[in-house]
Amino acid sequence: MEGFFLGRQPILDRNQNLVAFELLFRHKETEGTANFINDFSASANVIVNAYGLLGIQNVLGRQRGFINADPDLIMSDIISLLPNKHVVLEVKEPEVVTAEFIQRCNELKQNGYQFAIDKVVEINSKIEQLLPIASVVKVDILALGEKELAKLVSELNHWPVLLLALKVESYEQEKRCMQLGFQMFQGYYFAKPEIISGKHADPGKLSLLKLLTLVMGDSDIDEIEKEFKHQPGLSYNLMRMVNSVANGLPQKISSIKHAIMIMGRKQLQRWVQLLLYSANQSDNSMSNALMQTAAMRGKLMELIAAVERPHDKNHQEKAFMVGILSLLDVLLGIEMQQIIDKLGIPDDMSQALICRDGRLGQELRLVELNEKGEINTIQLILIELGFLSLSELADIEMQAIGWANRIGETAD
Repeated sequence: MEGFFLGRQPILDRNQNLVAFELLFRHKETEGTANFINDFSASANVIVNAYGLLGIQNVLGRQRGFINADPDLIMSDIISLLPNKHVVLEVKEPEVVTAEFIQRCNELKQNGYQFAIDKVVEINSKIEQLLPIASVVKVDILALGEKELAKLVSELNHWPVLLLALKVESYEQEKRCMQLGFQMFQGYYFAKPEIISGKHADPGKLSLLKLLTLVMGDSDIDEIEKEFKHQPGLSYNLMRMVNSVANGLPQKISSIKHAIMIMGRKQLQRWVQLLLYSANQSDNSMSNALMQTAAMRGKLMELIAAVERPHDKNHQEKAFMVGILSLLDVLLGIEMQQIIDKLGIPDDMSQALICRDGRLGQELRLVELNEKGEINTIQLILIELGFLSLSELADIEMQAIGWANRIGETAD
């Protein structure tokens, strides 16, 4: 059993009524600075703990939850695990505001999600691009003098947004913000983050990978259910997740099979990927680098398979899994044959992983050589394959890198 922790800080209105909570990642049961590898991994843990482990009703009650949403999380499919009626997505001023990011935010807004801009201290060109999608602006009042704060509030009043005073630490600061017209307040003056903790069973990376293999493949629901039954902790998490997300249903989810059917294969796949990512929290930079490479390999293998057999989804999914699994022996420190035995994967995938044999094995060799930059050998394999040029390989490699970044499989 492993401990999990979630920080929850109240957000109040002008009458000091509770209107929301900010949900914060906490690695230990302390009020100190959170220790996490990157923004995506912190958000992944918040989602897993709040929705899958504690139950969102227990965490939020009837209030909304503000959750930090970095660009990787916004761009990923994982965001759809969060019911729009429960959350406000907090975005910070990014280094670069891309048209793709703004388009994604607008799509999410049209689907009912609300946005808050976090830690605003001025209206610059980047903040101006974010303001049309925002419902709430959180102003960092400690970073501003009285005149600067008044000027910023005056400028923000031209936009149809609610103003939240962030980092309120004294009665004087609260009074000043009330006079300026702030509608919401958050800070140590009202309450420090409360640490909610509990216990959950670590389902183990191998079990998650086997489950991911079943979900992504053609396995029927009975086979997926059987794998869940071998993992009581994972089954419990699934039931909590589905009951939490689908609490508008006329009846509670009472069986694993029912939960799988309600969640759907695509959503289940996203959830398992999220669990895999959040299970990888570690200060081991080698482990994180391997996870990043494995994710990129998987997508590149899938894209190569799609060029070869554009209508063969099964072949593409096998290629993806070969790429993902190809570094697992190094990551877990066990023989590849043991992994293959545990996962029970098909022979063509096994041969690719053990001997680099067969079509999948040849494509895995290509990907590995590409990582090392061995151009001469790469060109020989491309000639043998006969369907891909060096420039086409470079193009799909960039697609694979972008995909790996978007789903948060990076760890730097």
